[in-house]
Amino acid sequence: MRIDIYRRAEHAGHFSYLAVPEGKMIPEEVVNTDWEPTDRAVDLADGATHLPDFAIDNPVAQIEAKGYAITSVKNL
Repeated sequence: MRIDIYRRAEHAGHFSYLAVPEGKMIPEEVVNTDWEPTDRAVDLADGATHLPDFAIDNPVAQIEAKGYAITSVKNL
């Protein structure tokens, strides 16, 4: 699967990241924040359990469950 990555600024210079399937719009429930595109067409392995560059745990499972994957607050 290929994904597009967005980011938003958090406290202390950290960023949280949002991954959506390539070409899909950001879901409405998260569109109310200031997400900016950062990476397009990133390859995501079918069995990926972590995206270390974006601090996203279980990206495949998150995308299957809600249509996007997001950085956990525990990783900020």
